[in-house]
Order: sequence, then C-alpha cells, then structure tokens
Amino acid sequence: QVQLVESGGGTVPPGESLRLSCLASGLTFRTTVMSWFRQGPGKERDLVARITSDGTDAYYPASVRGRFIISRDNAKNTVYLQMNSLRPEDTGVYYCNGQWIRGEAWGQGTSVTVSS
Repeated sequence: QVQLVESGGGTVPPGESLRLSCLASGLTFRTTVMSWFRQGPGKERDLVARITSDGTDAYYPASVRGRFIISRDNAKNTVYLQMNSLRPEDTGVYYCNGQWIRGEAWGQGTSVTVSS
C-alpha cells in the first residue's frame, strides 16, 4: 500500500521559514517524480514545486521561485520543501504527491499558516 506522510507544518510570522518533509512507502521512490501542492482557503490545489526522480532538476511557479527549494533523499524515501521568506499568501494545506508510470498518490496534507 502506497503511503505519503507529510510533516513540518505550523504557524509562523511573515518572513520566517519552515521545512516540510514527506516520507514515502510502498512505492519505488527512486523512480517516482515528487511534487508539493498547496491549497489555500477557498482556492484550488496548485503546484508549488516538482523534482525529478533523480533529483537533478526542479520546477517552481513564479509565485514561489527564489523562496522555496524542493529536495529529496532517495536513500531515506523522503522529499523536502524548504520554504523561506514566507508570506501570508503562502497559507494553506500542503500536499505531497508522487507520480510514476502507472499511477500517483497523495498525502493527507500538512497545514501552514503565515500570520503575525
């Protein structure tokens, strides 16, 4: 059974940092493209970062580019999202996503609130 378990969410003031983690099990992690999505209050779920299976390439939308960094440790079956210079508009539930040739999986989400 595939499982993705996120952790690291919380409440921080604007300008601070958080690091999210997602531990994967039940899949071949080293061949899985991993992503982080965000769903803000009353908004759709949007991609915020994606990393290739070998970790050599990553994509970020303009809204987080230069502030967020996605990384992975294939030996630990874990993907990370380092979020710096957080803004109130970064508030939302952050979901880990894994995609492979025959399917995909989602985590249950971890909540991030950026507020003074």
